[in-house]
Amino acid sequence: MPTKLTLRMDEGLIKKAKAWAKARHISLSHAGAEFLAQLPAEGPPSRFNPWTRRLAGVALGKEKAPTDDEACQAYLDYLQTKHR
Repeated sequence: MPTKLTLRMDEGLIKKAKAWAKARHISLSHAGAEFLAQLPAEGPPSRFNPWTRRLAGVALGKEKAPTDDEACQAYLDYLQTKHR
């Protein structure tokens, strides 16, 4: 049974989120529910949620999402290359 959740945030962020959802033809409630559904139920906290991991996998050209350590190492490698 759906239950109401009230969130308080900056008005500009709300406008941005509504525009994002509208452009994708989904409700903001659905987008928020999809994001929250990806949160791990138990276990040690991860530095990256599954959504971020999938995006990092795409950016790194991998078929599967990288582990936390792989994502951190890839970012460190990127920074070292960038600041040479």
